[in-house]
Amino acid sequence: MNCPSSFLRGLRAGSIPPRLSQPTALATRRPPSRPIHHRHRQLTTTPRRRLADKQAADDPGFTSILDAPPQIVRAGKRHGPGIILLALIPITAFALGTWQVQRLGWKTDLIAKLEDRLVRDPLPLPPSVDPSAVHDFDYRRVRATGTFRHDQEMLIGPRMRDGKDGYMVVTPLERDGGTTVLVNRGWISKAHRDQRTRPDSLPTGQVTVEGLLREPWKKNMFTPENRPDRGMFYFPDVKQMAELTGSQPVWIEVTMEPEFMRMMDFEARGIPYGRPAEVNLRNNHAQYIFTWYGLSVATAIMLYMVLKKPASSITRRVQATKKF
Repeated sequence: MNCPSSFLRGLRAGSIPPRLSQPTALATRRPPSRPIHHRHRQLTTTPRRRLADKQAADDPGFTSILDAPPQIVRAGKRHGPGIILLALIPITAFALGTWQVQRLGWKTDLIAKLEDRLVRDPLPLPPSVDPSAVHDFDYRRVRATGTFRHDQEMLIGPRMRDGKDGYMVVTPLERDGGTTVLVNRGWISKAHRDQRTRPDSLPTGQVTVEGLLREPWKKNMFTPENRPDRGMFYFPDVKQMAELTGSQPVWIEVTMEPEFMRMMDFEARGIPYGRPAEVNLRNNHAQYIFTWYGLSVATAIMLYMVLKKPASSITRRVQATKKF
């Protein structure tokens, strides 16, 4: 009974308990939502405006286009002397390709002529041979009879065959007419360099050899000079060997059929094994034709692209300024 009466008295007197008066106070103190949103928008947009108002010249590292070094713009001729060199490349390549076409025709005819000589019957070698006429009988099959001078044997090498090191055996053949020619008997392995290791390869008495009559070989720039005083021959210098042995400068290469078992037997016994009867001239002119003509077409396209390339915008503006 006392509590309700005291509560009523408090209401009449205008006193409100704290727990009931706090929500009312918060509700009355809360500001409207619009002013808060307005203030937030002002806070967020002010730094952006400041950044927009900043000029590029305010940067200490700024460089004006007027301060850049001047550039020379060619307003007249667009191409210099280099275009002449570029124009000469396709012309020169085309000329070289045409020259290779002619070389291909010449080499094809030469190989056909030499192969025709291979199929003919062996020609008996005359007692005396004119060295100047050997050119007309190159790759001609010949037959010669005489006696080998093994005491004047010469080894040319090193020469590789099927991955093995060896030498070419060159022995003078003394014929009945009194003249001597040089005979390339074939290849032997390095293990049989000494004649004592290959007694089966030293035939005595009259022998008949059959092979190809060849022109004297030409030495390339990478082959060292022969040392006859030491018995070292790196390439077949026909004239030099003929003078050392008192022979005619006539070179005969013994030919044999390429039989594997026979070759293995000859190699084991140290008997020289001759070369096959075939023309071994290189004919790579078709590749050279493709290379030179391809280079000519490629450089001609490059020249066209350089000549048709439009001028830059700066050059066009300078050319337009000169017209006024």
